[in-house]
Amino acid sequence: MSLNSTPSADRVHIGIFGRRNSGKSSLINALTGQNLSIVSKTLGTTTDPVSKAMEILPLGAVVVIDTAGLDDTGTLGKMRIQKTYQVLNKTDIAVLVVDANVGMTEQDNNILDKIKAKNIPYIIAYNKADLLKNRPDLGENKIYVSSTTKENINKLKDLLASLVPQEKEQYPIISDKIKPNDFVVLVVPIDKAAPKGRLILPQQQTIRELLEAGATSIVCRETELEQTLKDIGKKPKVVITDSQAFKMVAKIVPKDILLTSFSILFARRKGNLKLAIDGAKKLNSLKNGDKILISEGCTHHRQCGDIGTQKLPALIRKFTGKDFEFEFSSGTEFPSELEKYSLVIHCGGCMLNEREMKYRIKCAMDKNIPITNYGIAIAYMNGILERSIEIFPELAK
Repeated sequence: MSLNSTPSADRVHIGIFGRRNSGKSSLINALTGQNLSIVSKTLGTTTDPVSKAMEILPLGAVVVIDTAGLDDTGTLGKMRIQKTYQVLNKTDIAVLVVDANVGMTEQDNNILDKIKAKNIPYIIAYNKADLLKNRPDLGENKIYVSSTTKENINKLKDLLASLVPQEKEQYPIISDKIKPNDFVVLVVPIDKAAPKGRLILPQQQTIRELLEAGATSIVCRETELEQTLKDIGKKPKVVITDSQAFKMVAKIVPKDILLTSFSILFARRKGNLKLAIDGAKKLNSLKNGDKILISEGCTHHRQCGDIGTQKLPALIRKFTGKDFEFEFSSGTEFPSELEKYSLVIHCGGCMLNEREMKYRIKCAMDKNIPITNYGIAIAYMNGILERSIEIFPELAK
């Protein structure tokens, strides 16, 4: 996969933090060699966090996130600062930009404490160093830079590259469960909710990984699945389905063929599959009137029959025979206070990077709130969860 085609969720996320006019935006422009961020002497030019997927050598594929100033003022300023702090939840490496002529301030120290508390690797970049007369020695992971003269910009890139996590505790999607020349059937419903003219990201990534593993991908809709299984002339190793077609697909696929879903595969890849399985089983103990949070990592136009806001609530009510209060979140708007919920049901998180997905899971764990995801909950309510995780015999250990 080329760097340009690397999904944002799989890129290293670099968060740029600092006070207004510390030179955050100009530093981003110097790092990238492009005018990506608006630079102005007017305070508060950057309001909401702005993300840009790109390549920075020698780092490779990254997402650079420019944030609002930590010293923003007023009611809107406080909201912008809150948004800035939320960026920490998806930040793999933090760069704290400090005006070298001012030094560390209370706001800088406050966010540095939070960066350290979240165990995020960080660099303190003392910007505008070209205006300094004297330069005291700096400690580890601190560097003088100048966005104007480009002084030490390449050294900053090298320092960033040295902080990229080398060990990714991220499972493959499916490649460790198949062999070269295996047949894998992917069931992709095409309905009103499907994006026009393309496959969604989990489907694209799964097909790509199967190609790299030397396996053969066979893609069909659920309506053609039965005939496809008859026509391919070889028993597939596994059938992977979209969650909403789980029940229909399970009836069609013979019991001697492994069956799972994209959501289950991504729960293992980015989260905690065992925790999600245990969370789905909590559906049995919910009481009338309990609040359930259904959360998505991306934002999209919701249509009639939307799985998150319509199909899931209807299935849960039918399965339990009870009525609940459902609340919904999408994109970056994941609630910070989860105490009022009895269960969190999350999407597969394909648009979230690993750090943010695990942050959301930890938020639920810290509050002892069970959490599961779409595919696992649907499989459980359709009585096929045990079958859908047979591909992971290690879960039985």
